[in-house]
Amino acid sequence: MDFSWDSDKRNATLKVRDLDFSDADMFFDGRPAITIATPRNAEERWKTTVRMGTKFYTIVWVQRGEVTHVISMRRAHAKEERAYRDVHG
Repeated sequence: MDFSWDSDKRNATLKVRDLDFSDADMFFDGRPAITIATPRNAEERWKTTVRMGTKFYTIVWVQRGEVTHVISMRRAHAKEERAYRDVHG
């Protein structure tokens, strides 16, 4: 899977959240995940939540041709964690 991102947004996320967009493949490596559509204007956006150890993380992304463009990466909100637990326990 090929990824792209805005370098400034990646650097800000790395600095503020200590999360790196270059690790986005962990959201798509076959571990249990929940993906929900979050359209914005005419763009089909998605958010995927996974468990990494004891914590939950969410990535917001959009498919642009063959490339998955990362929009944001963060700790999951309580509602996203509940949705994950509802599906995966």
